[in-house]
Amino acid sequence: MTDTAAALDAVELQTGSAPDAAVIWLHGLGADGHDFVPIVRELDALGAPKARYVFPHAPQRAVTINGGMVMRAWYDILGTDLARVEDEAGIRASQAAIERLVEREIARGIAPQRIVLGGFSQGGAITLQAGLRLATPIAALVVLSGYLPLAAHAARERTDAAGAVPIFMAHGRLDPIVALDRGIRSRDQLAALGQRVEWHEYLMEHSVCEDELRDLGAFLQRAVPLR
Repeated sequence: MTDTAAALDAVELQTGSAPDAAVIWLHGLGADGHDFVPIVRELDALGAPKARYVFPHAPQRAVTINGGMVMRAWYDILGTDLARVEDEAGIRASQAAIERLVEREIARGIAPQRIVLGGFSQGGAITLQAGLRLATPIAALVVLSGYLPLAAHAARERTDAAGAVPIFMAHGRLDPIVALDRGIRSRDQLAALGQRVEWHEYLMEHSVCEDELRDLGAFLQRAVPLR
């Protein structure tokens, strides 16, 4: 098994000369940390808080659903039924790695309540996996075109600290990869746990659109207000 608990390489950018917030962003299956770098400029133009953006690279691993092809992935995808067959070991290993990234930002002087954890697709799934289990509350979780992994364990494993963390979830109505109803079920499962979920749908496939970024920028302004 790939040791994702080791330190992850990452792309880092910052807006402003001395940002006092951090956004840790997790890419989707087969991409890498460079994939979402362009959103930094767009979110900054939309008034998002000045922040250090950390885009970690997932480790290379064989992905079963893609014929065993080796690519960057936060965990293996064992089949098309994302809820029934899950790579629990891989998911938990990536959770540990992301927890370490959050701890590193705190050690670098960023207050936990000014740290946002987010991601797209598989990265969004790991955002929920790690974010619901953090011992210290952070500013927010952002999940684009993602879902709740290991859902049967969420109620038992969610920390008290995570219960107060707001969640931004967005999904494409035409998504052929992570179906809209999978996202909606995840939203409802989170709401049943008492999480505050801000839900958005867009007329798009498995992608990101400008309206979505506009809504995300507004959410970040509320979650990490200017000082």
